[in-house]
Amino acid sequence: MNRIAFVFFLVAATGSAQAQDLKGALNKLKSKVPVPTEISAEETGKALKEALQLGAKEAVSSLSATDGFYQSTYKVLLPEEAQKVVAKLKAVPGFSNVEQELVLRLNRAAESATAKATPILTSAITGLSFQDALKILMGEKNEATKYLRTTTSDSLSKEFKPIITAALEEVNAKKYWRDAVTAYNKIPLVTKLPTTELDDYVTAKALSGLFSLVEVKEAKIRTDVSARTSDLLKKVFARQDK
Repeated sequence: MNRIAFVFFLVAATGSAQAQDLKGALNKLKSKVPVPTEISAEETGKALKEALQLGAKEAVSSLSATDGFYQSTYKVLLPEEAQKVVAKLKAVPGFSNVEQELVLRLNRAAESATAKATPILTSAITGLSFQDALKILMGEKNEATKYLRTTTSDSLSKEFKPIITAALEEVNAKKYWRDAVTAYNKIPLVTKLPTTELDDYVTAKALSGLFSLVEVKEAKIRTDVSARTSDLLKKVFARQDK
């Protein structure tokens, strides 16, 4: 219960003489405590979209930079089946550094694809309804990110995968992986593996990293007043601080 509400409670619970004194105290308190400004539905929607766009833009900028994935906590590691391959290939000439090479190329692909994610995320954010915006504003510290994951994961994955595939081709990761599997299958007594592609795996990891960093950015806007870089963000997010 805030201070003004508490005084109202006391006024209602006391007799008239005490009430008059308390009303006077309330008037003094009102002059010192700012009354929250009403926030319109339009302002709430705009602020949430601005916050999401800001978080998405910063996440994309960070992860799409050189080493944005590779030297971060969102680094894309090899899937389990690939780890089996590289463990056997370390003694094969030409593949002694196969794990490092593959990991580097997978992360370069993720970085390259993420650079093109901003318009995809922006398009998803513009469809945010007022009801969704209000729920996000008053929800958990990752409510906006959960909304994005729920509403955009499938469509983002479909749009992201061709970008990842092209990026994997660009950094020669697909050919390098096929060559690695071919060399692995020539090793005596190993169970032969099909030459599966890594597109789906890298796509999922890239999106997971992107959403994870958006979540970090969202939490900062919610908890750090200095991260609210516009008057609208300051006004609307002050509501959740109460």
